Amino acid sequence: MFEAFKHFVAEFKDGAKHPSQFGDDDYRLAAAALLVHAAAIDGEMSQAERDKLRAVLLARFALDDAAADELIEKATAAEQEAVDLYHFTHLLNRTLNEPGRARVIEMMWEIVYADGSRDELEDNLLWRAADLLGVSPRERIELRQRVAGQSAAPAAGDGDVEGENP
Repeated sequence: MFEAFKHFVAEFKDGAKHPSQFGDDDYRLAAAALLVHAAAIDGEMSQAERDKLRAVLLARFALDDAAADELIEKATAAEQEAVDLYHFTHLLNRTLNEPGRARVIEMMWEIVYADGSRDELEDNLLWRAADLLGVSPRERIELRQRVAGQSAAPAAGDGDVEGENP
């Protein structure tokens, strides 16, 4: 066991293998790209959204600061190159189970509510992402209401029902 650890440290030290590199097929990169998209969809990523994005990635993926910064950088580049959400959601559908996909939607709501407001663009994004990830409208709304209840300043309209306007 100690030998395996020595080998891991040697690879890391020599640069042969970096444990925090996020490949194109890494579900964490796909999830982070969706979070970046949620933060920037209203035209500008506020400092509150940046801070929340970093905190969510640190907590949910058990990353250190350097790995979180790398993931945000790669996710931002991937999101800017993306034509649609399908590339990210397809990877997440292949990689994550149903509760895992719901957690991605929950993380997206956390980003949306980071600045204390929610708008139509953000609602539409979450509606589309949840649909592509197979998260039911009911669960999407429940997740939104739970996150809104935890945030300091929930946005108006949290009482929407199943037939909400996407």
